[in-house]
Amino acid sequence: MLIDEIKKANMLALKNKDTDARAALSVVINKYMISSVEKRAKGQESTDEDVISILQKSLKELEEEKVMYEKANNEERVSSLDKQIASVKSFLPQMLSEEEIKNIILTLEDKSIKVVMAHFKSNYAGKVDMSLVSKVLRSL
Repeated sequence: MLIDEIKKANMLALKNKDTDARAALSVVINKYMISSVEKRAKGQESTDEDVISILQKSLKELEEEKVMYEKANNEERVSSLDKQIASVKSFLPQMLSEEEIKNIILTLEDKSIKVVMAHFKSNYAGKVDMSLVSKVLRSL
């Protein structure tokens, strides 16, 4: 599972004293553990899709934090966040490009927002930024 790879990378970061990678990966692992406990309480198993969702949320949080530190002109923290973002991104699958999203939308018979968003959510979960899908759909 993907979480096992993240745990190995976290241990490697610990051994290499890479505090930035360790900080980001530890947060992901902790969020996964919480999610896993919640899923087990419901009688469900955690999957790689859950890990990808956690990675995406963590990435979004780190990017928002980076913007705040850029506004505050804290270059040292921005540099640290860049390294953390790179650590998280390394575990995410390749995301669909704007052009690929557009081509997929054009192949669909019903191009209503509800149908298109449901199609991408069910078929491309973790491989597409839903806000980008919405943006591309509105531009058509």
